[in-house]
Amino acid sequence: MFFDIQINGCWGIDFNSECLTQQQWRLAEDKLAADGTAYYLPTIITDSVPSMISKISRLAGFIEEDPISTRRALGIHVEGPFISHESGYIGAHPPQHAQTATLDIAKRFVEAGKGFINLVTLAPEQDPRGEVTRYLSSQGICVAAGHTNATRDQLLQTIDNGLRLFTHLGNGCPANLARHDNIIHRVLSLRKQIHVSLIADGYHLPLWLLRSWIDWFGIDRVSIVSDAISAAGLPSGLHSLGNRSVFVGDDGVPRSEDKTHFVGSGATLSKMNGILESQLHLNTVDRQRLLLTNPATLIFGPDSMLLSRTND
Repeated sequence: MFFDIQINGCWGIDFNSECLTQQQWRLAEDKLAADGTAYYLPTIITDSVPSMISKISRLAGFIEEDPISTRRALGIHVEGPFISHESGYIGAHPPQHAQTATLDIAKRFVEAGKGFINLVTLAPEQDPRGEVTRYLSSQGICVAAGHTNATRDQLLQTIDNGLRLFTHLGNGCPANLARHDNIIHRVLSLRKQIHVSLIADGYHLPLWLLRSWIDWFGIDRVSIVSDAISAAGLPSGLHSLGNRSVFVGDDGVPRSEDKTHFVGSGATLSKMNGILESQLHLNTVDRQRLLLTNPATLIFGPDSMLLSRTND
């Protein structure tokens, strides 16, 4: 049983689609549950503010209409638009919509989310006074850094303002970085003060590096996320993603049509659990921490009903 706190879609269903239907939503829930992902946070990525508000509101409505006893989507992860617009750091997000964080937009997102937003990824340099981070934290929302080139001082300041997580460390950054002072090394230097999420498909991070970072941060400070997109579970070839196309290779990894960079992942947590077991040789207890206990504790706290549910 897994809890995926970053998933954009699966099996041809895109949680960011303006045309997402209730039927598609429930089909995705059923497919994820059958695959082992009992709980998840559908993730809305950077777009125009009105479009993001519409998408957040739609997902919140779907979640609200599900019976509590069978709810699998436990909230919403908003990734952007308060992220770096710099090449490399922006990743697959549309750079024209990356922007400075404002309280007004943050409050509009929270209102549209009807209490279901519980994770927001932003770039600390886009919230220079920390007011959005403080506001989100005051609402009980976990704030993560990601798609960022924040300085170490900016990271420290944002931690003081409530930052708790770094989203998919090692991704959402340029292929070429300064040897010493770069975003990865800055986060590593703060590993006692922050949690990280990692993509464990074997492609976004080499497995030896994935193992090293789990060891460095400690098993209780790492959550594995899929960052899966709608192409996850589909055969190789060209697939639509919103108004763009992505190419899924024989390795199952979605890339931009020109094959220059990853566009999310094509693996669910079930596949990643198999990799952690067969290639990293992690035991059942440690895998459960990475795939369920840690993300549940991070998002809902150590007394989460989700944790008690899994211990029945």
